[in-house]
Amino acid sequence: MPRSHARIVIVAIAGLASLLAATQPAAAQAAIKVSDDVNLRFGVLGQVQADTLEDPGTDATTNNLFARRLRLLFGGQVAKNVTFFVETDSANLGRTVSGAKNIPSTTIIQDAYGEFKALDAFAIDAGLMFVPFSRNSVQSAATLLPIDYGAFTFSQSGPTQSSTGRDTGFQVKGYLAQNHFEYRLGAFQGARDARSHRAFRYAGRAMYNVFDTEVGFFYTGTYVGKKKVVAVAAAFDTQDDYHAYDGDLFIDYPTGAGAVTLQVDYNRFDGGTTLTTLPKQNDLLLELGYLIAALKLTPVLQVSTRDVVDVSSGDEKRWSVGLNYWWAAHNANIKAAFMHIDPTGLATQKEFTIQLQFFYY
Repeated sequence: MPRSHARIVIVAIAGLASLLAATQPAAAQAAIKVSDDVNLRFGVLGQVQADTLEDPGTDATTNNLFARRLRLLFGGQVAKNVTFFVETDSANLGRTVSGAKNIPSTTIIQDAYGEFKALDAFAIDAGLMFVPFSRNSVQSAATLLPIDYGAFTFSQSGPTQSSTGRDTGFQVKGYLAQNHFEYRLGAFQGARDARSHRAFRYAGRAMYNVFDTEVGFFYTGTYVGKKKVVAVAAAFDTQDDYHAYDGDLFIDYPTGAGAVTLQVDYNRFDGGTTLTTLPKQNDLLLELGYLIAALKLTPVLQVSTRDVVDVSSGDEKRWSVGLNYWWAAHNANIKAAFMHIDPTGLATQKEFTIQLQFFYY
């Protein structure tokens, strides 16, 4: 490893270790209780990173010490069976973006929705929220198995004028068969023309959990050995001539001296004449990890591929290998990963990343 890389790694490890030394697992929810039907909860998510990335075609590297995500979380209940969630985000704080250091960064509203729950089998969500598509695209950033989402998980986000998989709209959601079956079906704003004449965007998802159930808006990337989950799902996303389809499998299963985590997401995107910047493509995500419980360690493999139909331009393969140290599960952890990026017809790149996470909600 070049000396410049080594210095970055040493500085990053020292900083992460000092921060983790002051971090303890969450014991209880920070909340203000007004009455039996009204309460307010607070939380925070921080992901601080050090990374070094090869500049293609040169001997130089791009080096950054920055905050990948800094989020404030607010949730609660305003009436019986009426809840809400709001989350801000300052992304890539301090990172060099478009040739300039990103300080101060722009703080945005990442999520903002309310839920009106009539029954476990029927609830209405309204606001800015994840569109119900692939499992990876509806996972909480705080519970990911690898350092980040798949490289092509949000391929439709830009063309649909969305915000990292989120769009404004309404969805119905519910749980059947003793919470083993989940459905989500929604209407969203989608890509708009100048006078907003376009049809709305529609998306839906159905999932079945074989063993333990999963109830809640956000999916989990790994339960760190705490649950026995085998979930299979399918989803669609459409607006006029744009169509996308998903099939995914998630396994998080305690076995032996730890637990295995596996996720496979297959996505088919076709922007058609509606989203001309989204070519027809097949995207695949594979995540695999094994928790060594006694050591609080998980070796992680992540593979992302994009195959653009009929042409080779735009095709890309990425694989990364890493190691997670679960200091306090998702409340505090350190992740490190080496990634190889191979775009068809272009120079390959290598990236090394270390991330510290602190999370409480």
